[in-house]
Amino acid sequence: MEAMEILLYALGPALLCYALTANFLWTLLVFGALVLVGLVVKKPWQLTLEKIGSYIDKNLEVAEYSSGLLLQPDHQLSSLAFLQRNKVDETLRENIGQLRPDVSFKNALLVLGSFMVLAFFAKQFEWAFNLGSSINHPAEKEEILFQPLDSSKVRSEPPKLEGQKLFIRYPSYTKKGKIETSKMNVKALQGSRLSWQLKFDQPISEATFESSDNSYTMSLSDEGYTQSLTLNTSGFYNFKYEGIDGTSYQSKLYALEMFEDESPEIKIEKLKQFTSFDLNEEKLIQFETVITDDYGISEAFIVATVSKGEGESVKFREERMTFEDALNKGGKHQKLSKQIDLNQLNMEPGDELYFYVTAIDNKEPKPNTTRSETYFAVIRDTLSGQFAVEGTMGADLMPDYFRSQRQLIIDTEKLIADKSKLSKKDFNFTSNELGFDQKALRLKYGEFMGDEADSGIQVTEEVVVAEVEEEDDEDPLSNYTHDHDGSNEHNPVDHEHDDEEVEETEEDPLESYLHNHDDPEESTLFTQSLKSKLRQAMAEMWDAELYLRLYTPEESLPYQYRALKLIQEIKNSARIYVHRIGFDPPPIKEDKRLTGDLDEVNSFQKQTNSASPIEVPFMKQAVKRVAKIIQGASIEKKDRDLFSQAGNELAQIAIAELGKHLETLQRLKWISDSNNAPSKNELIAIQKGLLAAIPKPESKPKRQRKDNSELNTLFLKELEIND
Repeated sequence: MEAMEILLYALGPALLCYALTANFLWTLLVFGALVLVGLVVKKPWQLTLEKIGSYIDKNLEVAEYSSGLLLQPDHQLSSLAFLQRNKVDETLRENIGQLRPDVSFKNALLVLGSFMVLAFFAKQFEWAFNLGSSINHPAEKEEILFQPLDSSKVRSEPPKLEGQKLFIRYPSYTKKGKIETSKMNVKALQGSRLSWQLKFDQPISEATFESSDNSYTMSLSDEGYTQSLTLNTSGFYNFKYEGIDGTSYQSKLYALEMFEDESPEIKIEKLKQFTSFDLNEEKLIQFETVITDDYGISEAFIVATVSKGEGESVKFREERMTFEDALNKGGKHQKLSKQIDLNQLNMEPGDELYFYVTAIDNKEPKPNTTRSETYFAVIRDTLSGQFAVEGTMGADLMPDYFRSQRQLIIDTEKLIADKSKLSKKDFNFTSNELGFDQKALRLKYGEFMGDEADSGIQVTEEVVVAEVEEEDDEDPLSNYTHDHDGSNEHNPVDHEHDDEEVEETEEDPLESYLHNHDDPEESTLFTQSLKSKLRQAMAEMWDAELYLRLYTPEESLPYQYRALKLIQEIKNSARIYVHRIGFDPPPIKEDKRLTGDLDEVNSFQKQTNSASPIEVPFMKQAVKRVAKIIQGASIEKKDRDLFSQAGNELAQIAIAELGKHLETLQRLKWISDSNNAPSKNELIAIQKGLLAAIPKPESKPKRQRKDNSELNTLFLKELEIND
């Protein structure tokens, strides 16, 4: 128990140490030291049975300070002591659960949790620690080793490297301090400033910094030989120096790995891609945007475009909106909210809104910009009069009467609102007129559906008021009710016949392929889906007309709305939605218009090259030449030129896969620059490395040729027979 408590106490500070240093060795040292301190303080090895008995007597009253009797042998106990021991034994068995060890796990867990919280915040604000210290000192040292290019010229003790330093200064916008390290393999952000310092124990003639195909003479200062460059591309580099005796020494290759500043990431929450609103609905769009970036965000805003009108008269208005929350410039994680009120944008029925979020980071000199997906918002237009059934139709076949259902609804609502102001006669007269208009609209739909013969009613320019006369032998509502059991245009008259008079007719095999214009169900320009919706709309108009004729327009409104909804669905069934983007042309300069001056007009030319496999002819030649050298051929000057060109080809491959072919590239550079004869093992390693780096040809599957000789055919048939 005590050992577990000690481990918990030591674990918290160890986690904090790792968060601050990111060094596993230091973390183990801190953890081990704290465990040793805890063991010295607690001394768990000194726990004896006597101490346990004393603890029981102190914390358990029923033991009657007699637990020590349990530790004594039987022959040393008197009869009374023996009875007391049995009593204590039974008492402890019953009450041992009340004892708790002298260990505080609660305090240990509390200390562990506190250190975990500190470690978390230390990791989150690691850049602040870097700023405070200004310089990060390396945890371990990596020494640069130089080898002579011609060992036969070495006459004295070569200069030794006393100190090596690499300083990495990230761009100022990253808010990261200067980093100092002795490791020569570099991985840094694009635009970082790199500075090397080399200090030797004795004077040398010259020090050189080589990168790719370039060579730079290092400057001599009080700190030693220095060289600086701005990291803009990945590659390799090495150092060379020449001693006083003229001997040249060269280091191995080191990697320069550059990574780019990532663009901001935008995530929009609690918002659908497409939102539509009715005219009387509250037109608010609310959403939250989460923006993250690796080195901080400098600006975030919303670009909204309002589209008004249709066809050639469409107009666009673009606005730039800010978020309701203040932007924390330079923050890496931003959560912003926005509420857009379409009424404040002066949007009307039929208008459309397109908007997206743009985020810009603080990269210099050219920041990264990210744009989110485009979101849409539309106010439904119930007054629109356009109707398109197919995008390929060249004519609008729908009559103007299809635009009057919405007007009927408006007039009916107005009649209901003015009911208290009108007399009963005027109210009934207006309701009856609206019923007639509804009937005229329904009949026009029927005409278009091919129901001229079924309707039997023609619409004239005169408005006839239907007077309801009370007759004993006729139902006064017979002309207006929607009687599904009677004879009307929805249910033709059912004639009953005797079974013996029914003549069976044979089914016409061509009936499914004919377009029978005599049948009103077939004489239509629409598909079955549109025709059925038109039928449903006409059925709703029947009921709407009925209640208007009965002077109850309140009950007619639901049917009119359903009829309008069906008409709108038909109208939008073939409508194609296209994201319309406005274009604001630059103003025309009248003084240069129609002058034909093309001096300031520049042509634009763009060339694109498809990715082609890397050609490595020198690497292939080098593999063959190395094989001959291994067999006993001598290295000539042209061989060193070949290895140098093969190294340039390998460098292009190694840049894309940093660290994979670095050793082979180092050997190639050494054998091309050095006058020393390489060993057989080095040549074999170069050969294997080149073979592994040469790109494999793409596999092109092709049909295998089959041997269809007569002998094989007979053999296969014989096998099938005997199978």
